[in-house]
Amino acid sequence: MNMYKDYIKEIESRKDQGLHPKPIDGAELLSEIIAQIKDINNEYRENSLNFFIYNVLPGTTSAAVVKANFLKEIILGESIIKEITPSFAFEQLSHMKGGPSIDVLLDLALGTILDLAKQAVTVLKTQVFLYEADMARLENAFKSGNEIAKELIESYAKAEFFTKLPDVAEEIEIVTFVAGIGDISTDLLSPGADAHSRSDRELHGQSMFEHNKEMQKELLALKEQHPNKRVMLIADKGTMGVGSSRMSGVNNVALWTGISSSPYVPFINIAPVIAGTNGIAPIFLTTVGVTGGIGIDLKNWVKQKDADGNTILDEEGDAVLKEEYSVATGTVFTINTKTKKLYKGDKELKDISTALTPPKMEFIKAKGSYAVVFGKKLQSFACKVLGIDVPQVYATSKEVSIDGQGLTAVEKIFNKNAVGTTPGKILHAGSNVRIEVNIVGSQDTTGLMTSQELEMMAATVISPIVDTGYQSGCHTASVWDDKSKANIPRLMKFMNDFGLVTARHPEGKYHAMTDVIHKVLNDIAVDDWDVIIGGDSHTRMAKGVAFGADSGTVALALATGEATMPIPESVKVTFKGEMKSYMDFRDVVHATQEQMLNQFEGENVFQGKIIEVHIGTLTSDQAFTFTDWTAEMKAKASICISEDETLIESLEISRDRIQIMIDKGMDNPKQDLKGLVDKANNRIKEIKTGTKSALKPDADAKYYAEVVVDLDKISEPMIADPDVNNEDVSKRYTHDNIQPLSFYGGTKKVDLGFVGSRMVHKGDMQILAQMLKNLETQQGKVEFKAPLVVAPPTYNIVDELKAEGDWEVLEKYAGFVFDDNAPKAIARTKYENKLYLERPGCSLCMGNQEKAEAGDTVMATSTRLFQGRVVRDTDAKKGESLLSSTPVVVLSTILGRIPSLEEYITAVKGINLTKFKPSNKLLVK
Repeated sequence: MNMYKDYIKEIESRKDQGLHPKPIDGAELLSEIIAQIKDINNEYRENSLNFFIYNVLPGTTSAAVVKANFLKEIILGESIIKEITPSFAFEQLSHMKGGPSIDVLLDLALGTILDLAKQAVTVLKTQVFLYEADMARLENAFKSGNEIAKELIESYAKAEFFTKLPDVAEEIEIVTFVAGIGDISTDLLSPGADAHSRSDRELHGQSMFEHNKEMQKELLALKEQHPNKRVMLIADKGTMGVGSSRMSGVNNVALWTGISSSPYVPFINIAPVIAGTNGIAPIFLTTVGVTGGIGIDLKNWVKQKDADGNTILDEEGDAVLKEEYSVATGTVFTINTKTKKLYKGDKELKDISTALTPPKMEFIKAKGSYAVVFGKKLQSFACKVLGIDVPQVYATSKEVSIDGQGLTAVEKIFNKNAVGTTPGKILHAGSNVRIEVNIVGSQDTTGLMTSQELEMMAATVISPIVDTGYQSGCHTASVWDDKSKANIPRLMKFMNDFGLVTARHPEGKYHAMTDVIHKVLNDIAVDDWDVIIGGDSHTRMAKGVAFGADSGTVALALATGEATMPIPESVKVTFKGEMKSYMDFRDVVHATQEQMLNQFEGENVFQGKIIEVHIGTLTSDQAFTFTDWTAEMKAKASICISEDETLIESLEISRDRIQIMIDKGMDNPKQDLKGLVDKANNRIKEIKTGTKSALKPDADAKYYAEVVVDLDKISEPMIADPDVNNEDVSKRYTHDNIQPLSFYGGTKKVDLGFVGSRMVHKGDMQILAQMLKNLETQQGKVEFKAPLVVAPPTYNIVDELKAEGDWEVLEKYAGFVFDDNAPKAIARTKYENKLYLERPGCSLCMGNQEKAEAGDTVMATSTRLFQGRVVRDTDAKKGESLLSSTPVVVLSTILGRIPSLEEYITAVKGINLTKFKPSNKLLVK
């Protein structure tokens, strides 16, 4: 009883935190509990029964295997437990979501005891999480003349597991809770610093609203006042869920406001209702669908127009907004799922049909998108076995095809990778399709949740459709603390066993690689027609089209090799003019956002769209700086259009880096990495021979908007400023406030600089080394007036810098250099005015391990400026995270302030910055 006693001790310690017993996922503990249940006189029997019935995780956990087998014993009469009758055992199996429970149910359904077979088939008719082995077993039984198998397959062909579910309620009463004014990042709902606890759902739930207990109490009080209504969490005058995918954010919202998914599975809630004045961030909205929730674009604040239709601006040049209707906390609304309207009493406020499309209604009915995806797959299997056409049960996939209209780049990729569409039909934006996925990436702070999702959907091996899956170790690279030591090896073993290439080998067979996941995915994407899914909002590669995703969507892609989504509209971005010699490409990235907003009167035309950037002449290493930033532009994804020669160079770089991974011993038994090398070589051959040139849109493709970036207008470095003291709260912490260097007058104090994260490449490290050498030449020595934290994104970059001599330069000026043999075990809380060379990985960008000192003004190359992400506030001063190019960051730490334009130009003279010259070739077909 050692395991049980340890569990009871853990329960007592959790009580002190206001927590219930942690759900059981281990076989050994549950086996002890079952032994106590069987012992009629055992002093722990009653509690053991409750743990067994109400506190075991379903799916393919080792505990689920033990539970399913014990329930089978009860059903067969091999164990008599008065509190668990055979019929109740069947009910328990029906809530276990596949895997071992399906094995047991199929054993019974295809067995010789007719009465039990009928009960088992009744339960099986409600199940959708069946895999190839389960289907093969059913098909073999059917072909052998088994009548039960025939009955079950016929039920699956009719999709009775879906059609017999209750219809979605026509009216859903909701009460509003305004969680914030302006954009709400997922850090508010699931703070990065609490990443370690995400797989412990109840514990992680305490982090909601960044541990703001007063807000949590207000939410509970509101629920108590409105017991029969659903709470709708709102970002007023902003967008909900910006910044990250965060399944944990949706899980937290569901935990506080949603509905229990099962009486026998604790802390897994579904069906949250969320909203934003400017809608929901695309990646976050997908996550809401995973849980069968509703995400509403309120548009309750509207731009005012004059008589000529022009937007009215205030004294500061911002659009004047009028509140069309109030969403203040405590306001009661009604969602009508039939009329697809939002009402206040009898008054119609808003058409919300985009939140209640036929596919989304199916997600709501099925209690999540997974059940729909697996249901369609199961129905197709059954119909194939029966030799019949698939009956139209689910909403038809929307297929938009416009005669005579060309295709954008993303439309071409979707058409190539789509499955289940009308043969020969060319699809345009607005179509809703299933697409096969080539590359899937899981990151380490959400990976434990992904592994849980895989267990709960009863998946045991990566889909053969996927070229490669990769599990990173970058988000926990900075501090190898006790939490990381406990979580990460367990995660790596699970993912390695599942079939992914893993940053760490479970048995330490190769050097742990903490490279930033986006950089790795950017390298292993070796075809410009690929589809990539990654567990992070910044999964935006410079080859193919990549979509950031929540941990659940990543799990679904790993298990099925597919994703389902609409083909998004695209915004075309082209360039003209010439970059100034002293500018860095990062400034072009910021200027793109600024010029776009100016061209469209402050409207962000990128939001929810694909940015098709005609980058032409930049390799994928450098172009990634643009595509990665598109997450902050609120785009759904981005695509780089390259010249043939540039794409070949990018593919050669990727191929050689993949070979380095192979040489390190990182390939898996299926040799996925070798397959990528072969694929890259084949793609290079296609381009060189003219068989298939680089992906380009058609000349007559239709775009939502077109943006032309004038490089001549970019006369000085550009900085994204969180504007933390803006009187209008809704305008703080947005990425739309882009300021030129001269705005600061060379006087604004900088407390810390950060060069790192996915936004930098090898060239940035070389720029840093050259600036240090120049300063020593000019001044005799280098002195930092503010700390400079440097985290190279990959070990490959470090190795190349060492071979070429630049790493030696960086080490010369560093006051701290990472040591893989003795990684930091404690997060740094104080910084000296020196250079810190940190381990490759996310470092300060993530904000989940180390942060700047509270109240600091930070100048960083990363993408995160949200409140509390990189730096917390103090009572005296708000923390600021300003974002800029590498040379601006470095010079700011040398000076201890933002430099003047003249100081900057002098400092970068003679340095090879990241240059960009627009292509002079026609990048269309």
